[in-house]
Amino acid sequence: MSEDQKPEQDQRAAVTAGRQPIFNLPPVVAAIAGLFVAIQAIDSFVLNESTRQEFLVWLAFIPYRIVDIAAAPGGFWPLLWTPFTHAFLHSGWDHVLLNTVWFVIFATPVAGRYGSAKLVILFLLSALVGALAFAATTLPGFSILIGASGGVAGLTGAAVRFIFQPIQVATNPETGERIVLGRHLASIAQVFRHPTARIFTITWIILNGIVPLVPLFMPGMQVQVAWQAHLGGFLFGFLAAPLFERRQP
Repeated sequence: MSEDQKPEQDQRAAVTAGRQPIFNLPPVVAAIAGLFVAIQAIDSFVLNESTRQEFLVWLAFIPYRIVDIAAAPGGFWPLLWTPFTHAFLHSGWDHVLLNTVWFVIFATPVAGRYGSAKLVILFLLSALVGALAFAATTLPGFSILIGASGGVAGLTGAAVRFIFQPIQVATNPETGERIVLGRHLASIAQVFRHPTARIFTITWIILNGIVPLVPLFMPGMQVQVAWQAHLGGFLFGFLAAPLFERRQP
């Protein structure tokens, strides 16, 4: 090998080493997203109509169990876990793919800031609050809630508190080294003072809030969007985000 070829090869090696992967998801985000898809695959390709109904009875959230345990399928016990497990079921591939993409977008910064355990806790608690909001607005009628929307909405609400904020940089007083501190967690007032955060938050709330009004303008159209779970989960994540912050020394 000639001496002229070595610098060129070294340069190519440096470029290759500096490349970043296209998909660089935190393991917990990839695992949950994969679980969404795997469960939908089981629903689509393994279960028959009878077992699919059993699947929904034991894993979907059915608020009617609260008011009439005897008449509701499965009785009381599923109320202990279905406010959480409903977030892993979906009505079809379009539903699961939309929620998975939405989850990946907002779960990634939340996982980076709070860690894997807090991401899972925030997701499940947001799903729970979304389920309670769904129950409060659908009872005493019979309805079924499935989908990750409430949990993902909670991650969205939490992310809004920091993803639009500028990155903070400090200087070490002893070494003079510049240190990246990350993004500031905005107060509610700061969120609404920031143009992008304000527009995103207000638009998101309005778009979900007008869903139940659609039949008034389009008679006969049935709304199959769990807007209550979206709003409940989002507000929980938005308000509870400070509870998940790491304490700084």
